[in-house]
Amino acid sequence: MPRPIARVLTLLELLQSGGLRTVPELADRLGVDERTVRRYAGHLLDLDVPVESVRGRHGGYRLAPGYRMPPLMLSDDEALAVLLGLLAGRRAGLMAAAGTASETAAAKIRRVLPERLGRRLDALLGSLAFTAPPGTAPPGTSTAPETGVLLSVADAVRHHRPVAFRYVAADGRRTERTLHPYGLVAHAGKWYVTGMDPEADGERTFRLDRMAGARVLAGSFAPPEGFDPAERVLSGLAGAPHRHEVTVRVQGSAEDVRARLPAGIAIVEELPPGAGPDPASGRWSRVDLRVDRLDWLPAVLASLDRPFVIDRPDELRALVTACAARLADSARRRPPRA
Repeated sequence: MPRPIARVLTLLELLQSGGLRTVPELADRLGVDERTVRRYAGHLLDLDVPVESVRGRHGGYRLAPGYRMPPLMLSDDEALAVLLGLLAGRRAGLMAAAGTASETAAAKIRRVLPERLGRRLDALLGSLAFTAPPGTAPPGTSTAPETGVLLSVADAVRHHRPVAFRYVAADGRRTERTLHPYGLVAHAGKWYVTGMDPEADGERTFRLDRMAGARVLAGSFAPPEGFDPAERVLSGLAGAPHRHEVTVRVQGSAEDVRARLPAGIAIVEELPPGAGPDPASGRWSRVDLRVDRLDWLPAVLASLDRPFVIDRPDELRALVTACAARLADSARRRPPRA
């Protein structure tokens, strides 16, 4: 596309974002002088785009209220936000049951995207895994990574290429890292990439919002067969060091117990027969958690609706006893008579 035409369309995109734009501001955004901005505004008027000129010291240009210009023009960030929003809405069950509307909307947006951006978004959507099952709204506070980081990592995952990036750890340490990424995972409002770190000679998981300057490197690698990125992220989070180490035995199979716990907080292992407090009580599972606080665990244990035994720490046993007493006291209370 010739540069003057591209700048005229960029001017239209800036005006469509709303509000009054001054001529100096537009000249700076377009990289031209103020006289050229006025000429570009005249080109839009020739195309019957209702550009309004506001005179005065703080004057400039704006679009007439209610005007929308087809085709819709989206930046890389905007296109990514729309497509991910549609995908998240489908997974969380927020779309109407007659529900192909979100799929057709995504397809329409995808068709009008530039080929370069379309390929990168396809790589992202094709390499993304979720820890929560469909129909579950993601818990936690969303932490968005840079668009360039997200798309570059997705490219590397899709095409089995190494990726280099700068990383800021939780304690503030800054390092230069290289990763053979196996998978991209969305969990609890955050984005993670997991794979092999050649320098550490082991698997590592990184948060994308702590990454910067991601770039895909030359070369390729073969990811291991049967690798589950979502499961790897969950087990890594559950095994991370924390203030308290908790071990609880719960009656039930590992699959049943795991389904009753929030994803990513525990490592669940089914015990051999007879390992429970009563050999005749059926299957039991061991639950290991690493947490910074214990005060929220009594409610989680109560929600399991299963017999359990606290192996450690004794502090948790006292908290569960106190929680049970409060619940029993509340259950005995009667509402005041009218």
